[in-house]
This record gives sequence, C-alpha cells and structure tokens, in this order.
Amino acid sequence: MDIVESIHDLPVQDPPVEEFSSADLTWTKFGNYENHDDAALIPYDRVDEFIIGECSNLEYPTRFHIERGRKRKKGSLREYSDDEFLEYKLYWCSFGPENYGEGGGTLPSRKYRLNTRNRAARPQSMRGCTCNFVVKRLYARPSLALLIYHQRRHVNKSGFVCHGPLDGDAIGPAAKTVPYICNEIQQQTMSMIYLGVPEENILEKHIEGIERYCPSNAKVNSLASQYVHKLGMIIQRSTHELDLDDQASIRMWVERNKKSIFIHQDASETDPFILGIQTEWQLQQLLRFGHRSLIAVDSTFGIKRLKYPLCTLLVFDSRQHALPVAWIITRSFSKPDVSKWMTALLGRARSVEPGWKASGFLIDDAAAETDPIRDIFGCPVLFSLWRVRRSWLRNVVKKCNNIEVQRELFKRLGNIVHGIWGGSDTAVALEQLTQDFVDQTAFMEYFKSYWVPKIEMWLSTMRTLPLASQEASGAIEAYHVKLKVKLFDDSHLGALQRVDWLVHKLTTELHSAYWLDRYADECDSFQNVKEEYIASTSWHRALQIPDSAVTLDDKNRLFAKVSSQKDSSIVHMVWNPGSEFSFCDCMWSMQGNICKHVIKVNMICESHKGYQPSMSFQSFKELLVSISKKPMEDSISQDLSMAWTMQMLEQVRNLVEVTRAEDIGAVVNNLPLHWAARKGRTGVGKPSTSLALCSGKRTAPRQKTRKRRRLSRLT
Repeated sequence: MDIVESIHDLPVQDPPVEEFSSADLTWTKFGNYENHDDAALIPYDRVDEFIIGECSNLEYPTRFHIERGRKRKKGSLREYSDDEFLEYKLYWCSFGPENYGEGGGTLPSRKYRLNTRNRAARPQSMRGCTCNFVVKRLYARPSLALLIYHQRRHVNKSGFVCHGPLDGDAIGPAAKTVPYICNEIQQQTMSMIYLGVPEENILEKHIEGIERYCPSNAKVNSLASQYVHKLGMIIQRSTHELDLDDQASIRMWVERNKKSIFIHQDASETDPFILGIQTEWQLQQLLRFGHRSLIAVDSTFGIKRLKYPLCTLLVFDSRQHALPVAWIITRSFSKPDVSKWMTALLGRARSVEPGWKASGFLIDDAAAETDPIRDIFGCPVLFSLWRVRRSWLRNVVKKCNNIEVQRELFKRLGNIVHGIWGGSDTAVALEQLTQDFVDQTAFMEYFKSYWVPKIEMWLSTMRTLPLASQEASGAIEAYHVKLKVKLFDDSHLGALQRVDWLVHKLTTELHSAYWLDRYADECDSFQNVKEEYIASTSWHRALQIPDSAVTLDDKNRLFAKVSSQKDSSIVHMVWNPGSEFSFCDCMWSMQGNICKHVIKVNMICESHKGYQPSMSFQSFKELLVSISKKPMEDSISQDLSMAWTMQMLEQVRNLVEVTRAEDIGAVVNNLPLHWAARKGRTGVGKPSTSLALCSGKRTAPRQKTRKRRRLSRLT
C-alpha cells in the first residue's frame, strides 16, 4: 500500500449509516517510510458515532476510554503544519493498556497497582490490550477529524487476543459456551439488585443484554440465571464493616478502591479527616456535563446526625437534573482544607481533559469559603436560596399551628430577604417581626437563637453574589431529598456514626440509582424508571400543569388557585404568588419543599404585570446596573461599561432565543453572516502579512538564531 505524506491526499469519508466503525472506512498509510500508521479523515461531529461503532464490535466488545488529551486555542500558533491539532485525544481499549492478570503489571506512569483480586479470567479485568487510536481535530480545518489507528487488533504485547469471545482464556476452558458479560451489563444488573428489583425482572434484562453478543439458548439462559443469583447473594452478604475499627475499615476500603478516590487524608493532631470519592462513571459525567457549565454543591449534609458531614458536588445533566459527580466527607471547611480537595478534584479532571473548565459554581451556605473556588476553578460564584427557604418553611409549619399564621409569617420572612435591594433596615424589620408574632414563642425562640445572630451574613451574601434560579434550586433540593431517603432509613440509624457505612451506601445504592436513571433515559429502556427520573424535580412536574389550571387573584394579588390534574375537585391555594417565598397548602410544600404548584404559579406571574420579578432576575438586573454605574459621567470608562453591558445583554438575548425556540434551524437562519478574508478562507497555515512579490523572486530564508551561529563557528 502506498504511503501518503500529506493530509490533503486523504479523502473525507462520511458513511451513510448512523453508527459506523473502522470496517466502514477506507484506511490509508499516513506518515513516512520509517513511521506510518493507518489514517482516515471524517467530519468532526461524527467522532462520537465512530467510537460507538467501535465499541459495538461483536468479536471484541469493549469500551474506549480517554487515556490522554490536549487542547489548543484557535490562534495560539503562528505557524503550523497541515496536520497540527486543535484537540488531541488518545482513546484506548478499556481492557488495557495495563494487565492485571497473572504476570501483568502497571504502566510506569501509574502511581499504584489497582485491585488485583480479580483473576485474569474475569472479563472485567484489564488484560493488557494494545488497541488504541488517536482523534485529532485539525487546527487548519476544525470541522474535520483525523483518525490515526496505532493498533487496530485487540491483542496484548505478545500478539494474542486478550478479551472477547475469541479469547479462549478469557473466562475459562468453556469460553466458547459461556456468555460474555461486559461492564455495562454487569453494572446494570448490580444497579437493579441494589434497588430491590425482583430477580425475575433482573434476569430478563440481563439476558436481553447478553443476546447482543451471542444467541440465546437453554445453556446461556441457565448460566445467566446462575450469574444473577450468585451476584445477588454476594451483594446481600456484603458488609460495610471491613474491620471493627471504623478508621481501619476506611483505610482498607481506600486501598481496595484507589481508582474511585481523588483525595484521602487520615485524621491526626494537625490535619482533619478528608475523603474524596469519585467513581470513573462520575468522572465522565463531570467532564461531560460540567465543562463550560454549572457546578452546584449540597454542603453540610447530616452535620448533626453523621460522624462527618457529607458535601456533594453536582452537575446538571441533559434534563437539568442534579447529578452527583463527587462526594467529600470531612468536618473541616477551612480555606486550606477546602483548597486541598478542590485542587485534587480539578487535577483529576484535567488529567483526562486538559481543557476542562467550569462556567459557574453554585453554593448554598453563606459561610462557605469562596476564595478557593475563584482561585482554583477560576469561575464566578452564585448563591442558591433553597437551603434558607427549606429551613424557614419547615420550622414555620412545625412550630406554628394556625395555617393563616404560617403563610403570613413565611411571607414576612420573604419580605426581609427581598428588602436587600430596597434599602430597608434589617434590624427594624426583625424588630417588627418579633412584635407582630410575639405569641409564636416556639418559632421565635428558634429564629432568635439560630438565625438572628447570622442573618446579616446571609443577607450580605445574597446581596453580593448572583442568585440562582428556582429550577436550579429545585434540582438541588430534589437530590437532597433523595439522599435523605436513602441514608436516613430507620433500619440504618445505628450505623450513622460509621464512615464506612456512609461510603458503602453512597457507592452502592445511591450510585446505582443515578446510573440506572441515566441509562434508562439515554437508552430509552426501563420506561417506569425513566418516567420517575424525568418527573423527579418539581420544575418538570410543573411543566405538566396546563396554564388553564391556574387562576390568579387579579384584584388584590394575594393568592392563586391551582386545580389538581388527577382530581378536578381538589384545588390548591398558593399565597404570596410570584415570590420564591410563596406558601402552598399541598403536602409536598408542607414538608418544606419547593412544590410544582408554586413553580407553576410563578411561571404564570412572569407574564403578568403587577407581580414582582424573581429574585434571581432581580439579582441579575442589579448586577447589570452596577456594571453600568461609574462615578465620572461622559468618560471613556462609562462608554466601556456601557459596551460591556450591551454585550452581556446581547448574549443573554441570544441564549433565551435559542432556549425557547422550537426549531433551531429558524434561529440559525436569522443569524448575521460573518465574512472572512479571502486569503484566510482558502490558505492553509500562517497567512503571509508581507507585501506581494514578483513570481520569480523567493522570500528570504529564515535566519538562524545567534546561538546556532556561535556553535557553527566553534565547529
């Protein structure tokens, strides 16, 4: 086969099938006679389809992970060749590159050898597979991707097939008759067992997964039944107590699960206990949904009941649901300790995706340290009101018996928060609140002892930081409620003071629940799981309520009525409509949660005059006003501030237009055309800035550096 040295000699291939593999492409030797590999050129937006096709190889079913990656910014290179990359990713078969079987070892780049208790005969073990390829997004042509296959066969260093149905040693002597079980099928089966799904249903889904790799028969079904039953028995008999001593048990768990740990610091006289947990699946979700997007935090969970409080980092997935991507167990919230685990987490993410960056960080605690977030993540900090609202509403309902008092008291608390922009005196408002509700002794004692000493700190944080929307607050609260249900079960109350129990619950039941939710949504399977997952937030439940079911009090604007969709005779009352501190009489709201009726009424109030805007919009408005305010009028600084403000408004307007548009093509057609220079459109490499010369003349050769001239003189 001829060797091609120029990338311009490679044709662009775009197979007509939806998902394609290397078998659907024509490969060309690219490079020089000493060093060349198989290469192909495809559209960049079809790289994911190629990877999916490669993973679906019937002879070598696998998954490819990103072993290394690099990124460059457009315009960072002055001179570049035609095969320089804008993005570079090295994909490696997940059965390699390491070999954890007998005689296997770790790569020199690895700091440790992972769990080797799984024998080489297990299909989930890493077998030293050398199959790998590179995806280069071309610097000169960003719409194209160059695929370079270094090793297309799934073999080890000795040249033998090391996994899949063709590997005779993969499962044992009867490898040809034992069904293949990939990581995805195993995780699906484990998740269903942890969630308590009946064994018959688990076996049915398990066999459906196996049939993708081998035909079904009586022996395959029998072996699948044995596998599901044995795996269920192993999970039922597993325990969190690896040692009677909790600290020793955690050390043993960390040693066995190093791949799921990004930081571990034992408690000592000088250092507090810190444990950061992130599975490989969570890392992939962080890279996927956290890049150029928001990261939220559910901080100080279980501060009164657990041995160490739990902090959860969340991202918002494709349906804007909160997805846990890291758990941090520690009692210390000081700046040095927070910086430790944030640095470790960011370093782990960028070791896989060097250009990964968050666009914003949502906090829910006014006492949280914001300097490490700005210094390490380099992104703005936002504040979510969900924790304040939930705490106040729960205690209002719990400590006040009269429902009229409950809704009026909650409204007055909301007015105190809204007063941060009106210039009202907080001390006067608190004094007036105490006098008006002096007979509510239980609530006022709680409020004076817990909130009054630090109310200024919370209000100051709300005033200085941008406020998050109700959709984001509702998603974080939905995760908080689910976490509370999973952990604070009555059958586990005796184990709350053990860290190993907490780690076991997080990495088994909670992790499996979210994994199965995402799998059901993306693969369109487990319809009941998918429906529950979609409706797990109040925001999505509110979208199912028609506008005709909401009736506003246009006269006094004191309340709104929402008719039930299940029973038309039931009508819920929402008091103080249009505010984040609206009060609903439904059971979900009475438990302190943001209910769908409040969110739906606030959606309706946005389009009606006379109702106050949401606090997040008011915060955004104040931010824009503060940018445009300058001490000197008719100055260049004022012009610059106005330009920044208009630029932000234009970006927000475009974002709203794209979000609300039903047809994205109509939005694209309305965008203005941006013409590029003629030479910039056609030329490859660095455009020449020198004047045009005669065709017979050549440009002067580039001068060597002074250092090279000196060396040449010495020789």
